[in-house]
Amino acid sequence: MKGLKKINFLEGDVKNNLLTLFIPLLISFFLSMAFDINDSIWIGNILGKNALAAQTVSMPLILLYNSICMGVTGGIGILVSQAIGSKNNEKCAKIISTSFVMVLVLSLVITVICELGINTILFSVDTPASIYDDAKSFLQIHILSFVFMMIFSYFAAVMRSYGNSIFQLISIIICTLLNAVLDPIFIYFYGLNGVAAATVLAECILIIIVYVYYCKNKFINIKPSLFDSQILKSIISKAVPSMFQQSLPAISTTFVTTFTAGFGITAIAGLGTATKIETLLLYPSMAMNMAISAAAGQCFGGHDVKKAREYSKWGIILGGGLVSVFTLLVILFSKYLSFIFGADIQVSEIVSSYFIIISIGYVCNMITNSMLGAINGFGKPASAMYLMIFYYIIVRIPLAKLLSTTSLGLNGLWFAVLISHIAAAIASVLFYKQITKAKIREEASLKQMI
Repeated sequence: MKGLKKINFLEGDVKNNLLTLFIPLLISFFLSMAFDINDSIWIGNILGKNALAAQTVSMPLILLYNSICMGVTGGIGILVSQAIGSKNNEKCAKIISTSFVMVLVLSLVITVICELGINTILFSVDTPASIYDDAKSFLQIHILSFVFMMIFSYFAAVMRSYGNSIFQLISIIICTLLNAVLDPIFIYFYGLNGVAAATVLAECILIIIVYVYYCKNKFINIKPSLFDSQILKSIISKAVPSMFQQSLPAISTTFVTTFTAGFGITAIAGLGTATKIETLLLYPSMAMNMAISAAAGQCFGGHDVKKAREYSKWGIILGGGLVSVFTLLVILFSKYLSFIFGADIQVSEIVSSYFIIISIGYVCNMITNSMLGAINGFGKPASAMYLMIFYYIIVRIPLAKLLSTTSLGLNGLWFAVLISHIAAAIASVLFYKQITKAKIREEASLKQMI
């Protein structure tokens, strides 16, 4: 791999290594947030509440696909990290080449399925008739960006496996700037559909830039001749549970959006505004998950579980402190932040209640993601998936439905989210302790045999 800085997570200071990967990842996520916020600001202030609601009901599918991208490519990243840690360059090259072919085919298949299933998708989230046509046309265009999203996510995941997140940061900067320039122009001519068209064009240009850079620098080696069916099976065994794992929050969001729709368009707009602001609190946890996954993968490949535990510990300490500060700021200023998106008083009240109720849940989410990052890095994405099924599906969805029918009303949905975050943190810590103790015993037994 040429021309890009790499990190050996088995050596050096744990805090410095973790921050070196985490900080560019976090900035990348915040730039992605700026990308989405830029869309919502234009929609809310120029096109109004109905357009914002139309975008909101479209978001579950977009979030689900984003999650699939991160899950599939994250599963690939686990195998690449472990191959790097074990210094098996031949296997690493086969994983990269085989996985690229898989990602390309998968992205095309999903894009076709989503385009054909738009009506079913919008009916499933109980889309109000008054915004149905707008939501449908918006999605029809936005779905065209799915192939580009998957390919970029693939390259970013491979780079992270080598300990490099600068590639992702620079790429996101380019895409965000392109979108910021294109949004007002396309909205002027095409309204809400212009937002989707600007996204497609920005991501298309980004992939062209990535391809040109790849051809010039060959920072990774992709050769179709290295495609290996056995490696493909291994990739699928990691990518599928990782995909479902990352998709579960989006699936949960779909149900919460559906329950929210029962309270009217104002409630939908409130949820849409809150979830935009909420990315400020969720993205640090996602970035930490990715950073720890790459670090733990290398440590696991190099047979050093104790080092991996250090990365998890510092992930909780550093990430928990950061999220605590962000949460306090969001609670204090959520009403004012909501006005940026063109929210009225009723919508801003919903947003304020949302963050006051969930509050400590965001710190719990950082703990959960630090644990899941290590579990994924250890090559156990299926275990992480089962944990997420527990608190996103078994805990959150039934509880949201139940509490929303009580006197709590809409706030009952937010309490369900809070409780699920707490349950997630407890369950992930308990499982993480069990799996790390078992891995340490295995390593001790291997050393004795040698």
